[in-house]
Amino acid sequence: MSFSTDLKLPSKVIVCEVAPRDGFQAENEWIQTENKIAIIKKLATTGIQSMEITSFVHPKAIPQLKDAEEVVRHSQELTGIKFRALVPNVRGAERAIESGIKKLKLMLSASDSHSLSNANCLTKEALDGFAPIIELASKHDVKVGGSISVAFGCPFEGKVPIDRLDTIIERYIGYGIEEISLADSTGMTNPRQVYNTVGHLRNKFPDITFTMHLHNTRGMAIANAVAAMQQGIINFDSSITGLGGCPYAPGATGNVATEDLVHTLSEMGIETGINLEALINVAKEVKHIIGHDGGSYMLQAGPCSQLHAAPKSQLKLG
Repeated sequence: MSFSTDLKLPSKVIVCEVAPRDGFQAENEWIQTENKIAIIKKLATTGIQSMEITSFVHPKAIPQLKDAEEVVRHSQELTGIKFRALVPNVRGAERAIESGIKKLKLMLSASDSHSLSNANCLTKEALDGFAPIIELASKHDVKVGGSISVAFGCPFEGKVPIDRLDTIIERYIGYGIEEISLADSTGMTNPRQVYNTVGHLRNKFPDITFTMHLHNTRGMAIANAVAAMQQGIINFDSSITGLGGCPYAPGATGNVATEDLVHTLSEMGIETGINLEALINVAKEVKHIIGHDGGSYMLQAGPCSQLHAAPKSQLKLG
């Protein structure tokens, strides 16, 4: 991969906030339902237009999200936000649709090892199980998007062969899926791999809209986002304050922080429609409510525009 003076960057990027699902699911301490709803409503004031609001999983699997119906019900007034919810099975899809969700996201792992850990079945078995979910969604005029967790690297098996991604995407296309999220679930990828993999997938499947779901486990999420943008990706998931992490992946840490991603895009002249100052203020409130952040650079150092008073002289020591 080579970078020229013209990085071939998009003029606009769409950011989907995933903290209410991916961020909250990783928290061991119970987050009060009213606090979850308050965070969602505060995020809505920043200009965010897309949000993964929860997951309709079994409460025993992810206790933190057992209040999914209530969270969705109290967020219905936010008509300017496009909500989606993660569903692992038909029962989850039924609950989501009954709650008023108009877009479902399917749960799938690229590797069998991660699929067994996350869904207790092999990847092919998970794919086969999507048929009734998609049929149910179609009956209720609900959209369905796909996902591929550990798309670039599995913590149990290592790098995922590109032909395995091809096979999974072909199955998704067979179901009529037009949007697919590519998740670096444990932060194992790098900019060159992202550039080459995304380039291959966009060339082979030009009618698919791909979203990047990047975790910052090894500090490369922003660099990977830039590499993806060079290949024409304009859809990104992120999580306020960098919260998140897969409960079934060793060493998993949070997503790229929304405020860090928006700051990077803003500095590069790329529009998101999100007010960075408002976003950072919400991030501070979220950190206070949750009790910690997931490694947000904006909360540590602030934006580049935040200058400090110049010293009048150097302080001499000794």
